[in-house]
Amino acid sequence: MHVARGQNVSPQPAVRDIFTGEVNTHTFAGEDVSERLRLNLVKFSPGARTKWHRHTFEQGLIITEGRGIVATEEHEHIVEPGDVVIVYAEEKHWHGATETTAMAHIAINQPGETEVLEAVDHIRTPAT
Repeated sequence: MHVARGQNVSPQPAVRDIFTGEVNTHTFAGEDVSERLRLNLVKFSPGARTKWHRHTFEQGLIITEGRGIVATEEHEHIVEPGDVVIVYAEEKHWHGATETTAMAHIAINQPGETEVLEAVDHIRTPAT
């Protein structure tokens, strides 16, 4: 068993091609802890978000703070604390803060691939 203590959370700047804007992350469970489960806290500053992307696995998002957006090509959803999102494998999507509010979520992932689909200048501006 592994216990990750909330009091030990220390989000660090995320430097990954998938993010645009100021994003900080903290890993609760990575490959060093779990064979098939990845848990990460992701904090988006206002206006920050992921680029359009898709995963080879299903992804769960539990919104923990603020107000944000989770979008596919067909729908754009405003999300708030307590909301839970399931993104299907291979579904093109993005998620992040609104232009005026920060948002944080816990991302529940599995081992697999994430494909970034577009450069930052091709992302649709999120609603506020």
